[in-house]
Parts: sequence; structure tokens; C-alpha cells
Amino acid sequence: MADDSGSDTRIRDGYAARACEYTELFGDIGQMDDVDRERIGRWADGVDGRILDAGCGPGHWTAFLADRGADAEGIDLVPEFVAGASARFPQIPYRVASLTDAAISAGSLGGVLAWYSLIHASPDELPLLLTAARRSIRDGGRLLIGFFDGPDGEPFPHAVTTAHYWSVDGMSTLLERAGFSVIDSDARAQDGRRPHASISAVAV
Repeated sequence: MADDSGSDTRIRDGYAARACEYTELFGDIGQMDDVDRERIGRWADGVDGRILDAGCGPGHWTAFLADRGADAEGIDLVPEFVAGASARFPQIPYRVASLTDAAISAGSLGGVLAWYSLIHASPDELPLLLTAARRSIRDGGRLLIGFFDGPDGEPFPHAVTTAHYWSVDGMSTLLERAGFSVIDSDARAQDGRRPHASISAVAV
């Protein structure tokens, strides 16, 4: 990891304490929404080159990418997640790292998947992480980000630790400032769940 900010420590410790529970609840691709599987699969099929699953958690999305033939690697701040993912999917590389890790060479990736993995970044931190993602993706490479749809930067009490909403317009603006061009976006609301959104973007 390139840094160990207070926010990183809070996120790591919060998820470390609940890694087993989180994996049981959300760590199987079969538990994921069909819409998300189709969205991520379609995006991955359009990526040329290595894909980094940033904030991979239990590692199921990394495995999903690899099963589709992608050259995929998972990284996460939480050692417990990385150990569990490595045990469950030994054919896939996982390591403890963040998007700001200097070991991720500039322009080395075809794509980055950040599926609800940046929701805990504060409004001050998120632009830095998006810039780090852009640095790692070669020109023409792709980013897919999933997040909770709502007022830009507004915090809410996530089950693990404080998270933040972003609107599609607000997130699109941050992506453009970081060096991406938005390809498409979607948003949906489901009864009893927070509104979801995702954006696909290309590095320009």
C-alpha cells in the first residue's frame, strides 16, 4: 500500500472485523443481481488488457472476470479479504494494496473495476483515487464504477463505516476532471434498498 491514511485504517479495520460475515452475505456471484452481472460482464468484454478489481473484497467479481477470460487481478485494503479470496480462488492473483499503490505502473492496465469500492472515500479523497485509477489505465482503457445514487458527497451510516452518495452527474464531473470521458451510465431504485448507479468511462 502506498499510504495508510486515517480513512484507510478506518475502512480496513471496519471490514476486517466483519470479513467472514460480509463474505457469507455477499461473497458469491450467485448472490449478485442479474443486472450487475450483465453490466460488469458486458463492460469486461470490451476491455483490452489486464483488469484490476480495485477493492475486490471477497474476490467474487475478480473470479467472475477471470471466468469470462479476462486477465484479472484483485486488490483490497483488507488483509482478511485478500487471504479469503486467495483461498477460495487460488488461480487468481490477489494482494493487499490500494489504487494509490506505486507498484501499479502507469498505463499498465486495460481497465479498472471499482464496484462499490470507493463509496467510503470522502469528497476530498475520491478525486485522488480517480486520478490514481486514470494514471494506471492506458489511453483508451476503461473504468467501471458502481456507487450509491444520491446528493453529491452526502455521508450516510453504512453498516461497516461511513459512506457517501454521489449523483450520476456529480460522479461524471469528477471522472471528467480525472481524465476520463463518460461512455454511459445507469441508475435504478429498488424497494427497501438504497438507489444504485454505475458509470462506464474511457481514459482519454
